[in-house]
Formats: sequence, structure tokens, C-alpha cells
Amino acid sequence: MHSNRRRFLTSAAAASAPLFMPRTVWGAGDRIVYGVIGTGGRGRYLNDAFQKLGCRCAAVCDVYEPNLELALKQSPGAAPYANYQDLLKRKDLDAVIVATPDHHHCPMLLAALDAGKDVYAEKPLARTLEEGARMVAATRKSKQIVQIGMQRRSAESILKAKKLVDEGILGRITLVKPQWHWNTSRPLNNAPLPGRIDWEGFLGPAPRRPLEPMRFRHWRYFFDYAGGNMTDQGTHLMDVVQWFTNSKPPKTAVAQGFVAKAEGAEHPEVFSAVFEMDGFLVTWTLDYCNSYQNGWSITFMGDKGTLIMDEAGFKVYEEPWKPAAKPAVEEQSPVPVESHIQNFLDCIKSRQEPNCTVEIAQRAVAGPHLANIAMFENRKARLADDLVTVS
Repeated sequence: MHSNRRRFLTSAAAASAPLFMPRTVWGAGDRIVYGVIGTGGRGRYLNDAFQKLGCRCAAVCDVYEPNLELALKQSPGAAPYANYQDLLKRKDLDAVIVATPDHHHCPMLLAALDAGKDVYAEKPLARTLEEGARMVAATRKSKQIVQIGMQRRSAESILKAKKLVDEGILGRITLVKPQWHWNTSRPLNNAPLPGRIDWEGFLGPAPRRPLEPMRFRHWRYFFDYAGGNMTDQGTHLMDVVQWFTNSKPPKTAVAQGFVAKAEGAEHPEVFSAVFEMDGFLVTWTLDYCNSYQNGWSITFMGDKGTLIMDEAGFKVYEEPWKPAAKPAVEEQSPVPVESHIQNFLDCIKSRQEPNCTVEIAQRAVAGPHLANIAMFENRKARLADDLVTVS
């Protein structure tokens, strides 16, 4: 423990990197070597999954010492870093995982591309539409593989459901209802943080503010760092909506929401948004104060049938629906993150495009970003063709 603490405090000493050249030719038994930037709960989850798939973690980085120490315990032989720029100087890393708060996604992806690293980055793509556009442009100017962590794109059951919709099983779709219910909301925890934190490192490109522990613990609920649950969960579900309907992002959005129990938050944990699409509507609702139909689901309503998709799989009901009707089609299957990671690993070696490109991720989060603008400016927001500005 003490040695880890000393290494955290003297990150410059840990910044010395092996002088190996990146691989351009892969042998059948070659292991992918990677680093993790952001070793909170999600970063450690991904780190564990990458190692189970045969990769080797050589470096871990976090601004919060307890997170760094936990990542070192699960990564034998990995070197610790307090500054991600030092980690990116390593020449032996084939790829990096970026699992940091949203406001770091853009600068970290751009830096990783400049360093010649392939990147597995958590969703949503960026904190703003403007940052997302920069990330798309920079990725296309590079030769790197970038996979965004929207794992439904690699889920077998969802691919089967997509095929059924493409074949016309639902007929004309007129309404889609994505939703997310969890009973997890409570006042934000602002108690002192145990362990050291590099507060300036956490703030990064965000405005300077005094240390507030709840801003670190619950960063998703603050405007400076994220788009709230609207973009966090919305990017997953709106991606499936647009993918299944072969649609562009919404043309307009209206939204309302409020902070119910998450005292201290800026972003709401109860909201509803309505998106105007080409030929149909989408109602995206979230409530973290109730667990009825717990978790996520998406209901596609067509004139020939209804598709209901959730964490367990999907069901299709024929029209006209009757209360006692049994599903015409039913598939029970979870959404494993491992298949999405495996796709990324395969693409590192093949140099093919991954299942969730930066363009897909930018389109997926465009509607949720638009809904936040509509909600906080109390107006209907309209998306410009370039996905960057609104009128």
C-alpha cells in the first residue's frame, strides 16, 4: 500500500516507458498489450474483461489514489500513472481504454490518436456535440481503430431482432418508447473523500472549482462534466432506435425533467423527452425513483406488430394485439460486453472498422444532447445537419 502511494505521488518516476515499437504484423499467439485511463468501477470492470479475453494490462492511470491501487491489484506487473499523458508515451501499448468522466473523452481520445494508440472509449462519445464532431474528424484523419462502448451493437440477440425488423415483421413503425427505470436515487454524497485525489487532474478542461467530493463521486450529475442520465443511458437506447429504423438523428426535441431525490444534482434523475423523427415519434423516459419494469427496455410499435426489447432479450407480438396473446417470436439473451470487446480486439489485428464507430456514437448521442438543450432552455430544439449547432 505504501509503495503504491509513493508511486502515485511521484508519477514522473513511473513515466519511464519501455522503448518497444508498435506492432504492425500480428502472429497467431500475440497478446494485445493495453493501458487503462480511468480506473473507477467501470474502468476496472473493462480491465477485468480485457484480461479474461487474453490481453495484458501494462499500465493503469487515475487521478484518485484508491482507484489506482485497486486497478494495480487486478493487473499483475502493470505500472501506475497519475497523468494520462505519461501513460500515452509508452511505446509498447497497442491500445488504451478510456473510462473517464465525459468531459475527458475528447482531449484523451485526441491525445491517444496523436500517440498512435487504438482506443476503446466509454460512451457517450463526448460531453457536447461540438466535441463529438472534433473526435469524429480526428479519428478519420488517423489510422487508429476506435470502438465506442455501446455493446448492443455486438449483441447476438439484438442483431437477430434487427434482422426481423429489416424483414418487415413490424410493418410501418409509428412510435418507439425507450425507457429506463431504477430505484437508486438518493441525495449526493458530499462526505470527505478517503485517500488522495489530484483535483486539478480531475477538473482537466472543466472550469476551476474548489474541491467538492460529490462532484467527483457523482460527476455525471453536473453540467461541467457530463450530460446526465439523458446522454449516459440515452446514447445506448437512441442508438438502437435509429439503427433499427434506419433513421437519422431526431429533427427536433422537447423535454422536461426535475431533480426528485438526488439533492445536490444539476441534471435530473426523472425526465421525459419527445423526439421528432422522419415519419415517427420517440418518447424517451427515465425514472431513477421507481423499479417497476426494472432496467431498460425499448418498445417498437408498428401496424403489423410490436417488438419489446429489454435486458433479458426480446419478444414480438402480432397485430391486432390481444391481452392473452403469446409472443410470435421470443429470444432470451443478455447483452454481454465481452463480445463488443472481442470485436475491438479482432479489429486491432485486422484493421477493419469496429461495430460501433465514432460516427455511430455521434449520431446516437445527438438526440439526447438536443433534449438537454430543449430541457434547460425551455424550448423546442432543432438539430442542424452537421450535428454541431442548433437553431
